[in-house]
Amino acid sequence: MKTLYIIRHAKSSWDDPSLDDFSRPLNERGEKDAPRIGKRLKEKEITVDLMISSPAKRAIKTCKAIAKILEYPKEKILEEKILYHASDDHILSILKTVKEPHDVIMLFGHNPGLTEFANSLLNQTIMNIPTAGVVAGKLDIKTWKEIKPGCGELLFFDFPKSKTD
Repeated sequence: MKTLYIIRHAKSSWDDPSLDDFSRPLNERGEKDAPRIGKRLKEKEITVDLMISSPAKRAIKTCKAIAKILEYPKEKILEEKILYHASDDHILSILKTVKEPHDVIMLFGHNPGLTEFANSLLNQTIMNIPTAGVVAGKLDIKTWKEIKPGCGELLFFDFPKSKTD
């Protein structure tokens, strides 16, 4: 049994039109929402074996904010270029290459790929994973090589506006 947390980056800033999409930082709300979601995960006593993130500024910043709260070492975060606006097939291929014995993974990335991937993996119909949203799934697999559409079951779906802190 494996557990996967699919996390969309927190809200990004569009203030500087000279920045390319990859370089956009978090905005003020994103700077608050990333740790807010991290605290909710910590309250659930979640521990993580591996964090994998898109290297885009807004995604890696979200990842590092949550890593800090969960006391996951920043230097162990794996950045995967292919996660930048990856399709659900690309996300699946990344996870198939994860070495054992990692049982709990947090994956940080972007829409629409993350929502499509979560729906396919967990047989769900989530319309949109909002910024800083988390979709958690329990996967009926022994190794990451076995991951495939429909192998998981939804544990929870949380996002900053889903409840007040």
